Amino acid sequence: MQSITEAQVASVLDWSNAIAALRAAFAQHGRGQAQVLARHRATASMSGAALAISAMGAILDADGALPAVLGTKVYSARNGRYNFLVSLFSAATGAAIATLEANEFTRLRTAAASAVAADLLALPEAKTLAVFGAGIQGRAHAEALSRVRRFERVLVCARSGAEVFAAELTAALGLPVQAVDAATAASQADVIATATRSPVPLFDGGLVKPGAFVAAVGSSTAAARELDDALLARAALVAVEWRTAAQQEAGDIVQAAPGVIAPERLVELGELIVNPRPRGAQDIVVYKSVGIGLEDVALARLVAHRLGAC
Repeated sequence: MQSITEAQVASVLDWSNAIAALRAAFAQHGRGQAQVLARHRATASMSGAALAISAMGAILDADGALPAVLGTKVYSARNGRYNFLVSLFSAATGAAIATLEANEFTRLRTAAASAVAADLLALPEAKTLAVFGAGIQGRAHAEALSRVRRFERVLVCARSGAEVFAAELTAALGLPVQAVDAATAASQADVIATATRSPVPLFDGGLVKPGAFVAAVGSSTAAARELDDALLARAALVAVEWRTAAQQEAGDIVQAAPGVIAPERLVELGELIVNPRPRGAQDIVVYKSVGIGLEDVALARLVAHRLGAC
């Protein structure tokens, strides 16, 4: 069994191969060839610290040169600080293949999954990106979404540090980036990414322009939401990674009033890859992510394969 470090992960994983690997994994899920292990959490308070241990995973079929695998991600949280590990096993033998330090591809996988959704569901002519949140996922989403759409400008909205964040993104993306208020970001963007820790909606959903694509990734608990019922009611489609996880963990969906999201409008991303639905130019489309083990196992398998472990 190989032990794979963060530095090794970073040496072989980039936006292009991460996005491609996740698209293939979601397609497997859409065809019924992949199974997902739901997230399980245990929490405690010890010596004044808030502690949690969580685990999630998946089983993936073979895909070209990539073997069939079973895997789990386990991660600790102490006062809001996380550390991640993935264990990968061979489906052919059951033997352990590798254990991977997973902080780096946890950063990548959330934004890469949003890029898969945006490439499928955002209008091809989208020109303005808005990012809510100036943290790790805000930056990751600006980078990943810029891989699948040719934006001409980026708007950022954050409780603090927005101006500094805008300057950093200008240098990183080579695009004009402007710090704005929530109403401006929500009303002017063709693509919106929300990557905050806000427990309540970030903006009035009535402001979002027709044809917009919105990726909400900031919360994976039923107690927090970034999008309001006004936006969800306007959405022609609400795409999720996996219904089971979304209906348990997505506060945006769990807290929605009865009837706001009609059942036929809640669709898994894998289903949409395998059987695309027509998308009108005026349709608002929402992608709500909570993060599932499928994503972690898919990237762990890719990394292990590229490093010769499987």
